[in-house]
Amino acid sequence: MTHLMDLIGRRAFLTGAAASLAAMPALAVAAQTDRFAAATWRKFTDADWRGRLPAASYQVLRREATEPPFSHPLNGEHRFGVFSCLGCGLALFRSQWKFDSGTGWPSFFRALPDTLGRKADFAIGYPRTEYHCARCLGHQGHVFDDGPAPTGLRYCNNGLALTFAPG
Repeated sequence: MTHLMDLIGRRAFLTGAAASLAAMPALAVAAQTDRFAAATWRKFTDADWRGRLPAASYQVLRREATEPPFSHPLNGEHRFGVFSCLGCGLALFRSQWKFDSGTGWPSFFRALPDTLGRKADFAIGYPRTEYHCARCLGHQGHVFDDGPAPTGLRYCNNGLALTFAPG
């Protein structure tokens, strides 16, 4: 241990150790709050998903692809109802939270509580926030901070990742 501290310096070692210890409770809490950790959907293999999903939806939900803008009928869906994950059926958005963002994808300013997970996405060269279904981990889209009041958020969703149930 003394040799290790000589190599990296005592201050750097202590700073790194403190940061690691500080992160541990947050990691433990995150693991405990995943209400879907044991969900059957998490046990599906890639072959299972390929067999369950239409090919284009598989590319979006499991491979984080993006459908072309203005290509999906749910972009123009305006009836009262609920938008759910096509992969597992988890309800994600209420229709009254949908708005026309002009982007060509179904957009929402709010999601149902505890239904979405987020992660950093650098796939196009600059940082974005990707979100996915909390139950099956299927990619839905990206969230931006240029949406309308009251949240200021724009959940920009792939129509191929959603189903809609009127009512």
